[in-house]
Amino acid sequence: MSTTITAQPGTPFIEVTREFAAPPSAVLRAHTDPGLIVRWLGPHGMEMEIVEFDARSGGGYEYIHRDSRGEYRFRGVYHTVSDDRIIQTFEYLGAPGEVTLDSMVLTDLGDGRTRMVTHSVFPSVSARDTALESGMSRGMTESYERLDKVLAG
Repeated sequence: MSTTITAQPGTPFIEVTREFAAPPSAVLRAHTDPGLIVRWLGPHGMEMEIVEFDARSGGGYEYIHRDSRGEYRFRGVYHTVSDDRIIQTFEYLGAPGEVTLDSMVLTDLGDGRTRMVTHSVFPSVSARDTALESGMSRGMTESYERLDKVLAG
């Protein structure tokens, strides 16, 4: 399955659309269960360490990705976690203060399939462009490829 990443020029937004061969409850669990998230979140070749992970409305998270070049820390706060959506902040600590507001909506397509649409609001167009230039697209695409394998069991 392909990952569609849309970033309209001149806007501080990114939208990502991806379909999964799994029901919404499984996709949501993969985003909220720390034992599963470490198996798929991040590009190929990255190891993940969870510092904090409380995936509920009002909870927070912090994790570290590591590879041969170094470590990359991320954190955020969950504003809403429900059966079909997550709204959270996201901050890469290598660019502190550049916090995004991310929303993810899961739609049941029937036949055990789910469409996931995420919408990220960056503090500026330049912050959005910097994220894209940092390899974010590759990281997201590779993460979702890994998530396909986790969802397949």
